[in-house]
Amino acid sequence: MTNDSPAPSPFNHRVAKEDDIPLLRSIMNASISKLQAGFLNAKQVEASFELMGMDTQLIEDGTYYAILDSDEIVGCGGWSRRATLYGGNHTKGRNARLLDPKTEAARIRAMYTHPAHARRGIGRLIMELCEKRAAEEGFTRYELMATLSGEPLYRSCGYRPIVHENVPTSSGITVPLIKMGKRI
Repeated sequence: MTNDSPAPSPFNHRVAKEDDIPLLRSIMNASISKLQAGFLNAKQVEASFELMGMDTQLIEDGTYYAILDSDEIVGCGGWSRRATLYGGNHTKGRNARLLDPKTEAARIRAMYTHPAHARRGIGRLIMELCEKRAAEEGFTRYELMATLSGEPLYRSCGYRPIVHENVPTSSGITVPLIKMGKRI
């Protein structure tokens, strides 16, 4: 007899706090620098910092999680009931408008794993936490903006591409991203 339920995660989690921000930024920077390198050239990796990073609105909203291995934060990610699809506090095009769960998709946001802990289930744990919580608030669809390195995880979690974009940065370098979605 096979048990189809997922194996228990070796990681713990909690809602991220303002005090976590410096460490979360460090994890984000390491993740962008190292985990994007196999998918983007060096200029695109550098340009990615303009499009990615810390969005403190997620922490203020209580929808951002710190993933812990014992007491060490090794990953982070969250979801949002706001219109902004991706980016940090510094990213252009932010929109704090609240979404209507009956007609709009919750946003899966800002997922980062420290490179030393990559490919160990942190991303899947974040997805489960986010999808469950968003569903509890009445959302029946989810959207995210995937990096090329994140796309395989999101596909394995049931997300499908909506549109491929080459997002321009102020340096003139474009960064490939993929808007993806999923229905419950």
